[in-house]
Amino acid sequence: MIAPLAPRSRRLALPTGLTYRVLEWGADQLDTIVLVHGFLDLGYGWEEVAAKLADRYRVIAPDLRGHGDSDWIGAGGYYHFFDYVADLDAVIARTARGRLTMVGHSMGGNVVSYWCGMRAARVHAAVLVEGLGPPEAHVSLPERTAQWVHGWAQARLRVPRLMSGPGEAVGRLRANDPHLTDERAHRLVEVGTVAVPGGLTWKHDPLHLTAGPYLYRRDVAAQFWAKIHAPVLVVDGAESRLRIPDAEATARMASFKDARRVMVAGAGHAVQRHDPEKLAALIAAHAG
Repeated sequence: MIAPLAPRSRRLALPTGLTYRVLEWGADQLDTIVLVHGFLDLGYGWEEVAAKLADRYRVIAPDLRGHGDSDWIGAGGYYHFFDYVADLDAVIARTARGRLTMVGHSMGGNVVSYWCGMRAARVHAAVLVEGLGPPEAHVSLPERTAQWVHGWAQARLRVPRLMSGPGEAVGRLRANDPHLTDERAHRLVEVGTVAVPGGLTWKHDPLHLTAGPYLYRRDVAAQFWAKIHAPVLVVDGAESRLRIPDAEATARMASFKDARRVMVAGAGHAVQRHDPEKLAALIAAHAG
């Protein structure tokens, strides 16, 4: 069931030069939970989780740059990973108050963990939903850079593959995510697509589909993780096809000062879509 509680939506100009769309639930609550979506997702992807937290917390869910209704980067720009961290820092400075709990899914979990390491004194608690990072890539930096240059050059020339209507968009979502219900898929299509001449397209910048020049390195991430003093809850979907191996997860968690892990039965990679009730309960219990 899609949560009926509608968020407030506002546009927020950031010093990084872009304007973000930010969703907010709750108004008078003393403490804040910030929900950061993953790759090719958007703030509305947290809708059901946020609605279940809004009676106790002020809940903030931004669209990251190039996603949802936030600005795309301009000509000549690229989506470097630490750009998201800088944007998030500005969003939090303008919206959060009281005790701060940071929650991130997948790529958003990486963004959140880096921000928490950078601003450790500000963090009360953190929740990483399938957010311990991807596997380390075994490719040389010159080769990766060549892929990036080629992809960047081609991205703006490529004609986007449009969808004929909501039915096709729902079909694509459910083909990639068999745990997603038809109702939730229709809601994600409603908030995550835009009509263009010839059909529908997703709201994310196609430039995201290119490989960036920098490889994911666990030793770099660990420098941020080691700075986090707040308790960290790692939430994984028991049926996720993207979860890193358990031994690798254990090794990565050792870099945190205080971390524990919970597995959500019946959920895949997008736990917030598959069991929002359970995830909201986990977040609330961890936030205190």
